[in-house]
Parts: sequence; C-alpha cells; structure tokens
Amino acid sequence: MTPVPPDPHPSGAQPPQIPSQFIPRHVAVVMDGNGRWANERGLPRNEGHKAGEKSLVDVVAGAIEMGIPYVSAYAFSTENWKRSFDEVSFLMRFTTEVLTRQLETLQAWGVRVLWAGRKPKLWKSVIRQLEYCEEQTKNNTVCTLVMCVNYGGRAEIADATARIAEDVAAGKIKPSSVSEKTVAKYLYKPEVPDVDLFLRSSGELRTSNFLLWQSAYAELVFLDVLWPDVDRRTLWHAVLEYAQRDRRYGGAIDKVTS
Repeated sequence: MTPVPPDPHPSGAQPPQIPSQFIPRHVAVVMDGNGRWANERGLPRNEGHKAGEKSLVDVVAGAIEMGIPYVSAYAFSTENWKRSFDEVSFLMRFTTEVLTRQLETLQAWGVRVLWAGRKPKLWKSVIRQLEYCEEQTKNNTVCTLVMCVNYGGRAEIADATARIAEDVAAGKIKPSSVSEKTVAKYLYKPEVPDVDLFLRSSGELRTSNFLLWQSAYAELVFLDVLWPDVDRRTLWHAVLEYAQRDRRYGGAIDKVTS
C-alpha cells in the first residue's frame, strides 16, 4: 500500500524550512501534563489522558511532514505502577484502545510501530495489541513510532547487562570485549538510533528515567505547555530550537580572535 501524507494542520500551518542536516533523526517525547490539564478544567485525570491521544497522533503527523524518521513516546513507565489502581487500570485499557483506534491511520501514513519495555506486570491484552501492531506495520518505512510501555531507562540498562552476563557465562562473548557498542546491541530496540532531540511538555525539567543510554548526547527542550495542548506546531518549535544548537559531542573548537 502506497503511504498517504497526513492531512495538513487545521490552522494551515506548514513545517518550517530547515536544512535536512539540522533535522533530528530521533525525537524522544515525554508526554507530561495530562493530569494537570484535567485538574485545571475540573475534570477527572483520565480525561486528560483521553485528550492527549490526539496530541500524540498530531506530533507523529508533524514528524512525517518534517522528515523525522523516529519518534519515541513515553506512554507508561516502570514507575507508573505506583499510581492508583483505578488510574493504572484505565491506562492499560486506554493504551490498547488507542493502538486499536489509530492503527489504520498509522498504517495509511506508512508508520512502523515498535514496542520497547518489559513484559512482566504488563497486561496481556496490551502486549498482544503492541505485538499485533508491530507485525501489521513491520514493512512501513515512512516513520517509526516507538511506544515505550512499561519502560524505564535504568530497567533497560539492567536488562541489557543481565543478558550480557548470560552470554559471558555461556562463553559467547569475552568480558574483555564488552564495550559501549556491546551494550547498545543488547538494548530493547538496538536498531533505533540514539536520541537527537529530547522533548518534554508541562514545564518539568527532568528526564524521568526515559531513554537514558540513548539520550547521552541529546539536545533537551522543555516546553511550558501541557501535553493535551501540544500539536505538531509544538514539535516544529522544538526542532527550530534544536537546529540552532551547537552539537559538539564532547569536542570543542576555539574561536579565533583577532
């Protein structure tokens, strides 16, 4: 099936013209502020989560329009199990419903869906739907959406370390050969490149255990807008800021003074 482009934004806004070398390859998104958005309107917290669905879909549309090939969305963290039973149960059901509702749209746009996270504790219905989406979209090449569900950056690194230890014990690899490249190969989705732009909504200034390894040299952009108020224009604003950053990866060049 030939992919179709997303519909333009209702405002008529178009993505900014940025040279391709300044477009991030991988954008990580912390979708924060749903609960506060609902509270400000006198609504239950779950209504904020519902409102945030359209924001995620619109951000993916904006990524496609800009030519961003990878977007990772922090949908449910390993720490989110600490929330109330009612909210956790809603989020499990809601995640399944969102994937079911949006699969046709993502498929039409040529989006490949991947899942990063742990299986233990995660509802089987959520795992089934995530794996189904992965299978149905595996041949899509326009953009990859990584749904991070029951995900934690420290958990991912711990799981990678455990698997490396198993292979060392089995004699498959030598301890002396373990390097950063080795660790990267044992991450949940090693085919996904490192994060270039780390975007968080809601005004909070922390990474919250999201893609810690992959974000080692990411440019961080924190926006004072709650997630349900985010759309593709928010992403474009962040990419504009990213394009103005000087990415040196630990290197430095002295400016010549006359």
